[in-house]
Amino acid sequence: MSTAADVPPQAPTTDPPTDRTTVVEDAPLTGRARTAALVSLLLASTMELIDTTIVNVALPSIEADLGASGSQLQWMVAAYPLAFAVALITGSRLGDAFGRKRLFVGGLLAFIAMSAACGLAPDPETLVAFRALQGLGAAAMIPQVMSNIQVMYAPAERAKAMGAFTGLAGIATVAGPVLGAVLTEADIAGTGWRAIFLVNVPVGALAVYAALRYIPESRSAARPDLDPLGVLMLAGGLLAVLYPLTMGREQGWPAWTFAMVVVGVAVLARFVTLQRRAEIVGREPLVALSLYRERSFAGGSAVLMLLFVSMGAYFLAQTIYLQAGLGWSVLKAGLTGIPFAVTTAAMAGVGVVVLAPRIGRRVLQLGALVLAAGAVVVMATVQVATPDTTFWLFLPGFVVTGAGFGLMVAPIGMFTVADVPVEQAGSASGLFNTTSQLATSIGVAVLGTVFFEVAERQGSRLPAEIFAPAFQVTLAVVALLMLASYAASRALPAAAPEEPVELH
Repeated sequence: MSTAADVPPQAPTTDPPTDRTTVVEDAPLTGRARTAALVSLLLASTMELIDTTIVNVALPSIEADLGASGSQLQWMVAAYPLAFAVALITGSRLGDAFGRKRLFVGGLLAFIAMSAACGLAPDPETLVAFRALQGLGAAAMIPQVMSNIQVMYAPAERAKAMGAFTGLAGIATVAGPVLGAVLTEADIAGTGWRAIFLVNVPVGALAVYAALRYIPESRSAARPDLDPLGVLMLAGGLLAVLYPLTMGREQGWPAWTFAMVVVGVAVLARFVTLQRRAEIVGREPLVALSLYRERSFAGGSAVLMLLFVSMGAYFLAQTIYLQAGLGWSVLKAGLTGIPFAVTTAAMAGVGVVVLAPRIGRRVLQLGALVLAAGAVVVMATVQVATPDTTFWLFLPGFVVTGAGFGLMVAPIGMFTVADVPVEQAGSASGLFNTTSQLATSIGVAVLGTVFFEVAERQGSRLPAEIFAPAFQVTLAVVALLMLASYAASRALPAAAPEEPVELH
């Protein structure tokens, strides 16, 4: 069988990118070798996106197997996006400084190793720790994906590569819960839920092989400022706030939880001061706070934050309610997410291609109202649902919520960066993606605590009567947050930009 190595070098049909900001150390790729390199990048991106959501559907199985508490389940979900978010911008700068291929392969190896460690974790605490380290590995490899695509493809050739990247990303984002359910239910070689992590090992090994052999090495011509102090302050401040909010419920809210939150807020305030000072003196900050002076970026970031806080909590609460509350199997609960996924994908396309050019920011306002309505429909469904309820009763609510999410999640980026100067597009992109990851972890930590607090206060011993009120409260909060999102979207430009900045 022919491989990329069997194909002789060919002259590129278009000159590769050779701007002064990038140093490419290897010869340009063409033909099957370049395709193999792209496959490696896409495999890594797909694994990362799937691992953001794949763990949700397996939480009840993990709880039963490891004896995890509610707060530990929250951290199994939140630790990954939190670590990913705080290290994402640094991962990008490390690639620019020391080589994007080198960082991609190093991050990919770390991601694979931590995936295996998660699959072999003997207790909840270890699993949480490995999930955080897995997020750090992802933060090293993912920023290099788009950078490498830009190096490998000349501007005129990037459309197909970008199409493959965005299309696969869309599928991977919504496929996580379904794949997690299938792998857990299949119980391959008795691994049960552990297969959702162990599957990354063979897939990742293939990506590593292709990366080492085919991806060219490149780096930035100018060495960027890494700002390790900023990273530590951001991570420490967020952890100091989120950890007590998550663990305080089970500890009875002792004094140390409130003291820790105060310390965390103080550290984050100091972080903001230092970032602002860095911009004033002309150094590159970790977070470009000047971007928030743009009304569109500030408003769009608020909408993004509200959306992902809501959805992070929604997926956690829904999974536990369907499995622990109604007693559904992992597979049934996972397959229930298909209507949501399909509707999200369909309406995302409609939102960007059809509605945004015609009605502008109102597509986001429409999405917020539809998502809020979907949450209300699901609340009404939960009110009448019993363990004998079929999937079809939930179909309307899941379809409506999926439609609302799709109408918001795809167009939000183009409106948020509409007024961002071209020279700050990279910083805006990194901050945009960091915000979505942080919002997910905050939603899981804070609203997840509300969910378990409500469940704990129910006197009934029947699971459906314990988790139904908790899920309904979560849905009510989601609906309220979407109304707040509707109001925040008024800060965005009325019309969609004609040439939107690419976010990656």
